[in-house]
This record gives sequence, C-alpha cells and structure tokens, in this order.
Amino acid sequence: MPSFPSEFEDKIVGAVSKVSKSVLNISTVQLVRDHFFNIYPVGGIGSGVAVDNLGHIVTNHHVVAGAKEVVVTTYAGSRYEGWVVGTDPATDIAVVKVRAEDVQPAELGDSDAIRVGQLAIAIGNPFGFLLRGGPTVTIGVVSALNRYIRLEDGRVYENLIQTDAAINPGNSGGPLIDTTGRVIGINTAMISQAQGIGFAVPVNTVKTILEDLIRFGRVVRPWLGIVGMDVTKEVSRYYGLGVDEGVLVVRVVPEGPAAEADIEEGDVIISVDGMRIRNIRELQDVIKRKAIGSQIDILIKRRGLEGVAKVTLAEAPP
Repeated sequence: MPSFPSEFEDKIVGAVSKVSKSVLNISTVQLVRDHFFNIYPVGGIGSGVAVDNLGHIVTNHHVVAGAKEVVVTTYAGSRYEGWVVGTDPATDIAVVKVRAEDVQPAELGDSDAIRVGQLAIAIGNPFGFLLRGGPTVTIGVVSALNRYIRLEDGRVYENLIQTDAAINPGNSGGPLIDTTGRVIGINTAMISQAQGIGFAVPVNTVKTILEDLIRFGRVVRPWLGIVGMDVTKEVSRYYGLGVDEGVLVVRVVPEGPAAEADIEEGDVIISVDGMRIRNIRELQDVIKRKAIGSQIDILIKRRGLEGVAKVTLAEAPP
C-alpha cells in the first residue's frame, strides 16, 4: 500500500473539510408509467453543491429531470423540501433551491486554470440521512480537458473535464475540487460506457449559465437557425465547393435568423465577423459568445461567388 507524506494528506483532508458542508444529498420522486399504463412513483438519488447564501444548489439535470418531489439532506442530516428553479439539458446542469439554515456555500474556482495531471477530488453525498458520516470522497488526477462526449441518444456534451477519480451514479451533481477546496467542476455519471473514467462539467461553464437558470429557469442562448456539417477535402471535392474548410449549410430552419438573411442550403460559411470558421464547432463557439439581437456578418460562398449575409441572432427555441 502506498504511503503519502503527512503534509500531502493534510492538504487533501483540509480541502475536503472546507467543502464538505456544502455538499448535499438530493433525493427525488418521479411518476412513471408501466407497460399497462399504471402510474407509480420511482425514487432517485444524487448530490449537489451549494453555491450561494440564498439556498441555490447546483446539481445535474439528469438527477432532477421529471422530478415531482425533491428532498435535500444537509451535511448535518437535516432534511428540507426543495424545488427545481432551472435546468439545462445541454450541459446536464440544474439548480435546486431550498430554505435551509445549515447550508454553507462552496468557493467556486477557475476551471480555465486547471492543468492535466493536477490532483482532482470528487465529492458526493449519495446516502444523505441513510448513512451518517458526511460525504464520500474519491481522489485522482485531471486526465484530460475539453472532452466532447456523444451519448447513445445523440446528445453531445462539450468541453468536459476527464478524471480518473471514481464518480458513481449517486455522486452525480457533486463537486470536483482542487487541493485548495475550490470547486473546479460538477461531476456527472451520465457516461455509462466509461470504465475507470469520470467526467465533470467545468465550473466556468456553470458560472456562465447560473444566472440564467435562476432568473429564467432555462439558459437563454443565441441561435443562427441552420443545420451544418464540416467541410473537408472529400466533401468539397464531392460537392464542388471550391474551399476545403468551413461549414456547409445542409438545412435552414424556416423563419429562423439565417432564413431571414437569405442564407440557403448549399451555402458555405467561411467566416463570422472576420473570424475564419473551419468547422461546425468553431461556428458554434463564435455564435454562443454573441448576444441575442446582435447583428453579425457571415461571409458565405455560393456557387463560386462570395458575399456577406447580415444575420440578426435570435433566442434559441427550447
């Protein structure tokens, strides 16, 4: 069995102690229908982390999705009724609120500053009042950054932190912290095919959507209104596009922003506001940084000719 220097252990223990009282158990009841159309309740469990003094708790969307009843159990074992104030399936993040006096907010760190190889500590509270003794703790390292994961149902999670710290289903929604006790991510156990691999939503992603979830119950995102695909040399050669990079518009949503700007199927998006676009991911990254209602200049190539389409971005539909 490996032995660690006492100062190393003290650092880990101190980080865990700092955030433990911020980690909560979230149990839910959902109403499901069986094959005979009978409705019956099914319970679920997960974890969450308090983020302010107003009772807001960040967890995973899949922990509370469809919940008719939410019960929050604190570090001390007190149980409170909670309610979902906002969810974002695109990032698997949700916010629950509870009126509780013994909930201590965690300190949020900076996930842009983390490095591959640094220590990562995953914390959850899957058992709540069933087992006393506080949250569960696993330790590992940050294995990779900016992971893109496609689930079996077609959903894609972007920009995830990958870690080898074990993240079990009941720990979904709990914090991933660094050795200073700051939250660097929100653990998710949605990746069923992962073996010995855990993933977390970066805390900076959470910060960017937290206010929207609390104010509107959803994330308000800008929308271009197209379905596109990456332009590769093979795609360019097949369709005779004349460019080896960009985004080929394969569908324009009727009455969407792109349609209003006369963008057509078969157009190739080359740049946005002068910024070169090489693939659909870069286009998505540029669009999501823009404000709803802002006008952008999209350079397109159509049948060998180039032109600029002025597009006014709208709010993405649910």
